[in-house]
Formats: sequence, structure tokens, C-alpha cells
Amino acid sequence: MCGIVAYIGQREAYPIILKGLKRLEYRGYDSAGIALLNDGLKVYKKKGKVANLEEELQGKDLHSNIGIGHTRWATHGEPSDRNAHPHRSASGRFAMIHNGIIENYAQLKQELLSKGYVFHSDTDTEVLLNFIDDIQKNNDCQPEEAVRIALKRVVGAYVIVLLDQENPDTLIAARKGSPLVIGVGKNEHFLASDASPIIEYTKEVVYVNDYEVAIIRPDELILKNLGNERQTPFITKLDMELAAIEKGGYDHFMLKEIFEQPQTIFDCLRGRLDATAGTITMSGIEKYADELVNTNRIVMVACGTSWHAGLVAEYIFEELCRINVEVEYASEFRYRNPVINKGDVIIAISQSGETADTLVAIENAKNQGAIIFGVVNVVGSSISRASHAGAYTHAGPEIGVASTKAFTAQLAVLTMMALAVAKKKGTITEQRYQTLLKELEAVPEKVSKLLKSVDGIKALAEKYKDAEDFLYLGRGFNFPVALEGALKLKEISYIHAEGYPAAEMKHGPIALVDETLPVVFIATRDSYHEKVISNMQEIKARKGMVISVINEGDEQSISLSNDVIIVPEADEVIAPMLSVIPMQLLAYYIGVARGLDVDKPRNLAKSVTVE
Repeated sequence: MCGIVAYIGQREAYPIILKGLKRLEYRGYDSAGIALLNDGLKVYKKKGKVANLEEELQGKDLHSNIGIGHTRWATHGEPSDRNAHPHRSASGRFAMIHNGIIENYAQLKQELLSKGYVFHSDTDTEVLLNFIDDIQKNNDCQPEEAVRIALKRVVGAYVIVLLDQENPDTLIAARKGSPLVIGVGKNEHFLASDASPIIEYTKEVVYVNDYEVAIIRPDELILKNLGNERQTPFITKLDMELAAIEKGGYDHFMLKEIFEQPQTIFDCLRGRLDATAGTITMSGIEKYADELVNTNRIVMVACGTSWHAGLVAEYIFEELCRINVEVEYASEFRYRNPVINKGDVIIAISQSGETADTLVAIENAKNQGAIIFGVVNVVGSSISRASHAGAYTHAGPEIGVASTKAFTAQLAVLTMMALAVAKKKGTITEQRYQTLLKELEAVPEKVSKLLKSVDGIKALAEKYKDAEDFLYLGRGFNFPVALEGALKLKEISYIHAEGYPAAEMKHGPIALVDETLPVVFIATRDSYHEKVISNMQEIKARKGMVISVINEGDEQSISLSNDVIIVPEADEVIAPMLSVIPMQLLAYYIGVARGLDVDKPRNLAKSVTVE
């Protein structure tokens, strides 16, 4: 959660930090703040979005060449001016921003209270800052040493950036469990939670590792571990363009990202899938081919939309590879003391590559002898570095909080992985293999065709925008699409929605059905189609409003539906990559019709880096 940004160099810090906060606002928008060294240490912060802070600072003297900024997703303490970051230490010397949760903050706070410290917020961040302040004063040590001593006592996750008014040419940063990227310029450095605030200024970055402390000056970057041993910064080049994080003429990032899917799916397949040659080339699969072919068990570990991608992949891997697959919520998996056997394969799925629960889950499984594959979007992310192997989805930056293009890219990667393993294992016929390669290669063009006919979905959004509840039903490969459709609607429109396997409707949810309830059926032609038709008839008999997502020419479904959405036909293994597109669009247009901020839905943040 939370977005952090900082600058030190020769430029004006405020415009860089403000623009960076706007780009990081998808990580949290409960409050925002900035600290600058300008004739002393000045801290400005405001409840609400970054725009509120910007308005508050109109006309102020904000000249400074060093500063830190923060946009918050509230954990400890309600959204308010007083709980907004940056926080200032009791001595007034330091200001600090923080992303993460300090789990033993209560114990530290009691120690500080007994020494006479007074707190002005409800946050764990102010506790950590004053703990650092106390260590520095009592030991008369350098701030970097105080940070190292403090962090040895800290339990939890953090990225911190410290601004010291007595050292106006130095920033101190540290991380454990939350992301930190440092951009390297000429006599300047940029710090941020991800690369989006940095790419406008430099493409050379350093990804800070866990338990590292960074001492940053305009012309110097020093990395040390908590034992005060110097580490060598590894500079990498960003493969990202500025246009990728701008709206490009679309009203919202979410709509832009939905419409980018023909290209992002193509980019995901490019260089890997060659249907003409009949090949899939994935280095991670090839490196661990024996382990994948011989494993008795695959566990997909993910959260949210990525968990739904894992559910689709469960059907695909079991169908094509004949391997037992389990799909786990990372938050449950990490605490349940699961049985992990040596040789088990864990596939961690995460858009950001920083999801806290997923990261801890795979570290635990790794320690028990499992092979870890990462399916992530963000290059250099923590999960990608913690994995033995894996595949990037190449979806590009996803700014809208509700995931769209990342989901279809994950499905593309997971489908290719399953096909590659099935081919090596001999559990798929050559004809079926070739057919699915061609089907997968055709997905970008089919998605492009589907996106040319959104007017009908806009009309449905207007028709159903005032509904109080929705039910989404699907079977087989399309059951997870029903779950994803319900999640998108909840996230974007705040309408209560539930997704179920269509056959489970009779085991309880059918009690909700009346003439006011829209029921969305994912009913493309597959081996479950006749069964779904029967479920549709049961809803129709109880006067439910049936919205069906179907293929062209499905007259039986049309006769049972109040409204239909047509999607291109595809093999049932591939179909979810197409049937999910209308679910994304319906949620988007309903959210817009209800006058909501679809890019920044309430209470949510993009990258869940805290528990």
C-alpha cells in the first residue's frame, strides 16, 4: 500500500515529488503530504487525495532541492491530517515517510511514553520515527547508525525515507518487505515505491533489497546491510516508456487498460509462442522441465484477481497436464502450516510482484523444498527475485486499481506454461496441442474485435446501474470468470455482487432471485453449455433478469435472456480470456454511470504490501 517518493539533487524537489505522488496515488489516496528543507524543515500534509494537498500549498514558498512525499492507504489511524505522512520527530530534527506495518509498535510506544515522548498521531510510523530519534540522541550517533539500530528491533514490513534538517545533502532509506526503487541521475537521485515517478528523468535504477539501508546524496549512493557492511548497488535499465503511465486520451486508466489488452496479450505471447512452428519457448519452463514434468502437485498462490487467474489455471493444468493443482489464498496459505513436500511446485501469481502475503507464502514454501515459479508483471519485483524461475507477463504499468489487463496477461502466461508442460509430459495429443496454439495466437485479434462493440454494454450499464445486487454464474473454465466479474463490479460500482458455480445456485443463492435481481451467466459454448442452459431456465422461471455472455448464433440462450453480450467463439481452455472482457467493461460503465471514481475506488489500493 502507500506510495512514497523522494528527490535529492539540483532541481526543484516539490514539482518532482508532487508529480510522483499523482503517479503513485493508485497505491493509496486517504491523505498525502510532503516535507522539504526550506529555511528549516517544513512539513505539509492533508487528508484526501493529492489534489487536496496541491490546493493547500498554492502560493507557498516551496523552494528546495531535497524532499520526501507520501500518499497514504490508512492502516494505523483513520484518514486525517494528523495521521498523514510525513511525520516529524519529537526533537523536530527528522521527518519520515513509511510504507508498511510495524507489528511491535505498541511495545516500542510504551518504552517511548515512559521516557516522556508525546505522540501527535495514531500511527506506527510516528513511533518508529521517534524510536530512531531517541536512539540518535542517546547514542550521539549518525542518523544512518540510529536507523540500523532501530530496524534491528523492528518487527514487520517497511520502506522508510528519512529527511534530516542537520544533513541537508543526505536522505536515508531502508526496506524490508515493501518495494523501493532508486533512480540514478547525474548528480541527483529519485526514490519511489515503483518506477512510474522516475522514468521521466532517468532509466537507470537500483532495486533495494530487504534489510538494506541506503545513504543517498546528490552524487553518491551507498548501500549497507544492517550489519553496516557495504553492498554493491546493481544498476538496471528500465524497460518502460512515459506514455505507458499516461491516460493517452482515455477518460480513465481503467478504460485505457481494458482497451490495451489486444496489445498486452500479444506482447505476452510474442517471442514465446510460434503457432506456425508449433513451439512454445519459455526459459523458466525449460530450466525446470524435469521438476515440472515429474511433480505430483502444483499449488497456485495468489490474492484477489490473481487468485481468479489461478483458478482458471487449475482447470487448464489439470485438463492438459494431468497434475493435481490446488489454488490457495496467500493470506491463508502462509498461516495455515500447509503440508509442503520436496518437489512440489508453487506458482506465485501477482501483478505487482510485491503482494506481502504471497511473498511470505513462497518464502515459507521455498524453505520446505518447493520449487517456486513467479508469474508477475513488474520487472525486478520482490516475488520475481525470490522465485527460482518464472515468466513476466509484459502487460506494462497497470495504474487503475481494479486489475484488468494483468488478468488476461496472467492467463496467457499460465496457458503457455500448461501447454509447454503437457507437451513435454506427453499428456496432450499433437492435434490438440497445435489447435490450442493457434487458438491462443488468435486471442489478441478476437479481443480487438470484441472491443469494437462496446455500445451495447454501455446501454446495459445504464439499464442496470441502480440494481442493489448482482449474481454471476458460470461453470468449468468460466466459473472463475463469474467470480472475477462479481469482484470487478464490487470494486468499481460498490454494488453487492456474488459469483458462484452455476450448479451451486440451487444450494442457497437461488433464494435471492426475484424480478429485481440481474443474473449474469457466462454461457459460451463449451462442454458445460447444456447444463448452464438448464440453470438459466431455473432463473428465468423465478423471474430473474438474465444477462448472458454467449457466442454468436446461440438462439437457445437468446430466448432465455433479457439481454445478451456476444463474444467471439474459442476453445473452452482459451474462452476465459475473451469472456472476462465484457465483465470488465460492464463494471467500468456501471461505475461511470453511478458517478464514481473508477480508477480510485474507495478503501482500495493497488499493491497490497501490508497484511
